[in-house]
Amino acid sequence: MIDRHDDATHTDASHGSCCSSHAPAAASIVVTRDPVCGMTVDPAAGKPSATLGGHSYHFCSEGCRTKFQKEPEAFLNATDPVCGMKVERATAKHFVRHEGKGFYFCSAGCKAKFEADPGNFLSGQPAPEPMPKGTQYTCPMHPEIIRDKPGSCPICGMALEPMGVPTGDEGPNPELVDFTRRFWVSAVLSIPLLLITMGPMLGLPFRDWLGEQPAAWIELALATPVVLWAAIPFFHRGWDSIVNRSPNMWTLISIGVGTAYVYSVVATLFPDIFPHQFRGHGGTVPVYFEAAAVIVALVFLGQVLELKARERTGSAIRALLDLAPKTARRIGADGSETDVPLEEVQAGERLRVRPGDSVPVDGTVLEGRSSVDESMLSGEPVPVEKTQGDFVTGGTLNKNGTLVMRAEKVGADTMLSRIVEMVAKAQRSRAPIQGLADRVSYYFVPTVVLVAIVAFIVWAIYGPQPSMVFAIVSAVSVLIIACPCALGLATPMSIMTATGRGAQAGVLIKEAEALERFSKVDTLIVDKTGTLTEGKPKLTDVVGFDGFEEAELLGLAASLEKGSEHPLAEAIVDGARERGATVEDAA
Repeated sequence: MIDRHDDATHTDASHGSCCSSHAPAAASIVVTRDPVCGMTVDPAAGKPSATLGGHSYHFCSEGCRTKFQKEPEAFLNATDPVCGMKVERATAKHFVRHEGKGFYFCSAGCKAKFEADPGNFLSGQPAPEPMPKGTQYTCPMHPEIIRDKPGSCPICGMALEPMGVPTGDEGPNPELVDFTRRFWVSAVLSIPLLLITMGPMLGLPFRDWLGEQPAAWIELALATPVVLWAAIPFFHRGWDSIVNRSPNMWTLISIGVGTAYVYSVVATLFPDIFPHQFRGHGGTVPVYFEAAAVIVALVFLGQVLELKARERTGSAIRALLDLAPKTARRIGADGSETDVPLEEVQAGERLRVRPGDSVPVDGTVLEGRSSVDESMLSGEPVPVEKTQGDFVTGGTLNKNGTLVMRAEKVGADTMLSRIVEMVAKAQRSRAPIQGLADRVSYYFVPTVVLVAIVAFIVWAIYGPQPSMVFAIVSAVSVLIIACPCALGLATPMSIMTATGRGAQAGVLIKEAEALERFSKVDTLIVDKTGTLTEGKPKLTDVVGFDGFEEAELLGLAASLEKGSEHPLAEAIVDGARERGATVEDAA
């Protein structure tokens, strides 16, 4: 756990769950939390700290400590988004990062509720900002489709998404929220449907207890909300595919589900129009309510999984954007300094980068000397010394010196923005195999419809009397059996997940075609040790000369390096503690 304190427990009537109020003793702290960014910090690791009101606060970096010292009241407490309780940020046991923002919780119960449905608890948050003027929208499965406003893809029927880089202000995906609700309704109603229809095969006599006729009416009652409410988006997409003459999986899903439901309703309400060969015990006709409902539930499951994968990809892209600071310290012509939003920084302006701050934009150092952590670009953990005339990249971290730089590349021209845009484009790009899936869908759908028509005609002409009823049942059977639950989803889902996961791991994929071709690679050549290592130096060997013992030499070196934030200094201190060397405070 990140906090070793004992919690006093009470019940909060506002949500009826057990919440924890923290009353930590300073002496009991083993691991605490950075009150600014939420990261866990080991106080014994020599990280920056500050004291306020007799309490010690520990930070992951000098930048977080600087922010805390400037406005400590903003980082002392947070509000639990589930129950509304105040939570002490530095000792919060439960923490979640969602959409680039940190949320603190009073108990594991509140955290679990939030993780299950964050949109439900963020609905009271400020409304998301509207999309910028001129935003264009594209289909995640067909990037060639570009529109000036939201809508549905004319080829596959999926909801169009805004192009460009996620800003972090869009809020929860409304389609994901809606589809999740429809999925749970479909799943809850489909389970008793399956028990009633498939129970006899599993030795569960539910149908015998209910009777054939009452069971059919119960099936009708359970399937109707699934088909006539939950599946409405599928029918809209299926109709659009017919109107646009672009047959796809939604065409078959809507036809199959609709046909199964309509046939079953007719069979339940008017069983006498069917020949005696179709009737079972009690004069009832077999129905397909469970097929219609279960197909809808399974398709919603696939849609929700895909939408969540795309949301995680967007979160990974926003995490890259979070590497850049939100403000920059601009130096005016008269020497005055003001903090301005990053969007207001213009090329040619002078900016001050203080210790612990991220470099705001790409530019050249004019004054000062410092070491800059460029591991986000190179993977190398050792900071690079920067002096007058050296180039610095936006998003890299200034360590221990103050720099004055001239902004040269701002906005979308910075290296970080170009990296993020590249990842966003890869998310929307198409792999060659995706074209194959589209071609299969294009021919598969009309082929199934044609087979259903042929089956209807053959049974109508050559089938036994009443031949028309047999023909209808045969055509319905073909459409239900051929209904695709996952056609066209596997390829785009794998691409989006792979590009998003790659972004989180620091692997940038330029396009989906490169991702597909990478599966055939048998030799990988790299040029940086940081690419393959943990990105953190570690002490391996200590050799003593002139009579110094290893433990004594290591203890002296660690005592001198204890106050340094340099990665090599941290490696020496960690190595000394691991080997039991005595680390003292340097006088």
